Amino acid sequence: MFEYFYNEILRKTIIAFGTLFNNVTIKHFDADSVTNVIKVPLAYGPTQKFLARLDQSPDLNKSTAITLPRMSFEFTGLTYDPSRKITTTQQFVVKNPDDGRDVKKTYMPVPYNMQFELSIMTKLNDDMLQIVEQILPYFQPAYNLTIELVEQIKEKKDIPIVLENITTQDDYDGDFTSRRVLLYTLRFTAKTYLFGPVTSASKDIIKKATVNYIAGRDASSAARDVTYSVSPRAIKDYNGDFVTNISDDINMSAKTIVVDDSSGLTVKTYVDLEGEQLYIKTINGNKITVERGKDDTTITSHLKGAPIKLITKEDNQLIEIGDDFGFDGDLF
Repeated sequence: MFEYFYNEILRKTIIAFGTLFNNVTIKHFDADSVTNVIKVPLAYGPTQKFLARLDQSPDLNKSTAITLPRMSFEFTGLTYDPSRKITTTQQFVVKNPDDGRDVKKTYMPVPYNMQFELSIMTKLNDDMLQIVEQILPYFQPAYNLTIELVEQIKEKKDIPIVLENITTQDDYDGDFTSRRVLLYTLRFTAKTYLFGPVTSASKDIIKKATVNYIAGRDASSAARDVTYSVSPRAIKDYNGDFVTNISDDINMSAKTIVVDDSSGLTVKTYVDLEGEQLYIKTINGNKITVERGKDDTTITSHLKGAPIKLITKEDNQLIEIGDDFGFDGDLF
């Protein structure tokens, strides 16, 4: 059932979240002049470990003691988000961004929420207020972060980072050997998407078949007479190439169809009208003459406004195993 793939989506989202807080600084003032500028260090890891190190190394003169202010963030949970669910059988199809010829496809992504905690630790209350005030205005309550989720198809999505809540803690009690720690914990949810494996559509079915017809009774000395080559041709639109709508209702016997705009249509091509395949014979203004029900597709009535979609060479690459298809043939 399962095959190996790794799009690094979770890893990319974690890294992208951390980069949001890379350049937070605080300033210390003496009267009207700035005496000190500190870039707040950021690390990945549980807050408990930082606090444990504070307790175990209270002597500020030791090089192993942690310095404040400091921030840390941690990925704390992953939950499915049914409110963003889309059709599970729908496919995401693009041309290979590397060569522009082959077609890459994958199923539509699955929505998941990633939970993060950002912990801010300071000794002075003013330091804490400076840090928090530099962060909160950007989250109202969400901040969109653009991430390239799948490198193979160059798929980028805006991932909302939602600020859920803030909790505060002030450890000012204790003896003189204890260090005071102000701790603010900001909890976020990143609404990301998980993609499955990306495959090449050209590997799904046989793309071409050739038959040689030979003349003569003796196969060992027979000469080639005719070669017939055929390629599968899609009989429906796979990638959503919408081009126009029909302007009037049409019944099952209609051979001429009026469309809103025929500029995107060409003669001697196939189109998809709600699952019925049509072959365009002539175009006169916005009136097109067609052959109905090609490749054994069902001829049905269609109401005004029904969409017409192009069936192109790209659709030929997307024929799925088990689907019906037609053939384009050549004689040599």
